Amino acid sequence: MKETLVLHPAPGFPQIVSMVELGKQIIQHHPDLSITILVASTPSETSTTSSYIDLISNTNLSISFFSLPSIHPPPPPPPPNQDLHETQQRAALAFQSIRLNVPPVLDALRTISLSFSVLAIITSSNPFSDYDLIHVPIYFYITSCASALSFLLHLPTIYNQTSKSFKELNETLLDIPGLPPIKASQMPQPMLHREDPGYHYFLDLGSRLPKLKGIIVNTFDSLEPHAIKAIADGACFPKGVVPPPLYCVGPLITDAKDRAGTSYDASSECLACRGKFSEAQLERMAYGLEMSNQRFLWVVKSPDQGLITEPDLEVLLPKGFLERTKERALVVKSWAPQNAILRHESVGGAVSYGVPMVAWPLYAEQHLNAVVLVEEMKLAIPIDTATYNSKEGDKEEVLLVSAEEVEKKVRQVMELEEGKVLRERSLDMRVMATAARTKGGSSFTAFSKLLASWK
Repeated sequence: MKETLVLHPAPGFPQIVSMVELGKQIIQHHPDLSITILVASTPSETSTTSSYIDLISNTNLSISFFSLPSIHPPPPPPPPNQDLHETQQRAALAFQSIRLNVPPVLDALRTISLSFSVLAIITSSNPFSDYDLIHVPIYFYITSCASALSFLLHLPTIYNQTSKSFKELNETLLDIPGLPPIKASQMPQPMLHREDPGYHYFLDLGSRLPKLKGIIVNTFDSLEPHAIKAIADGACFPKGVVPPPLYCVGPLITDAKDRAGTSYDASSECLACRGKFSEAQLERMAYGLEMSNQRFLWVVKSPDQGLITEPDLEVLLPKGFLERTKERALVVKSWAPQNAILRHESVGGAVSYGVPMVAWPLYAEQHLNAVVLVEEMKLAIPIDTATYNSKEGDKEEVLLVSAEEVEKKVRQVMELEEGKVLRERSLDMRVMATAARTKGGSSFTAFSKLLASWK
């Protein structure tokens, strides 16, 4: 019977892409294996997801997709705390969907086992205790970073040390092994309230991970040495818990060839599409970029994510902005080939991804990531926020960054010594990343050990 590995991404297009990249690397190291990827059907599924799956399915790779049946979760109960707003409600619905998908996943594994010998299941979703029923080795794949994993593994310890929520602790600095001091208020938004379903989802996940066969992380040793050591040495785990094997196999990055010539290539969907800026913030960003006198490329998306049409730049941006900056700016509607742009030698800095960065966190674990990027990795400078009284009707005041702050940070990256240091550090890290994936490198070796664990 032919051997296969089953990959089970958490719901969402970015998770599927990351799992495909992991699958490609596994096949590259072990061409005789096949990969079966379980795809959950969710209300938010887009044509982009379908196009991408069709594209990968039509390659010569030994990767196939198994569609799980649709589920229809009931609306989540009203939040126990009125401070929990729409974002947390959406998160609660997502966590509920993940839990309801467990029986279909188990049924899918039983079906696949009729035709294949399943060596292991790798999931980026919550590997609930129900999975033990299938008697197959279970690995967890974290698509974020080792620093986020360190926090997740340490969460049960924090839970037992205090009865307060992170929101109540507010400015208190948390001592998380392998991480720089982080304010409690900088924890991921669904976890700020102790009674939030998201908090208990991640608490359960952090408690479950030590019981698995191994943890795979999309990072490499030179990028996060302190967090990786803390996890490997067991410092993040509750006392007496033996850490499972850790496999740092990154960086895993989407291949540009997977986008060429398909409807996926023309899509306006972005891998970080949930973040958005208000019209008021876009206006301040525009003025800041203009005042910086730097050349720039700016991808502008509509603040209203319900709109299918492209944004009207003449309406969204300050009057005359496009005309005044046309000789040194390229403003693009909705989407641009991100990887190709960031690899271009003319790019001196960005708000995200792989070159000197201005760390501007919006949601999820981005606040934690920003601290790590600035304090630990030394690859970014932070942007300072200030609260403006910008109430519109019944809407609450929103957090905005001033035009002056945008100008200041752009100049820091592009003109000052700080930017030069960041560029040198980014180039060094790029060399280290390449070395990690070559034969004899840390990630190459980790992949070899991972493959050996299935024999």
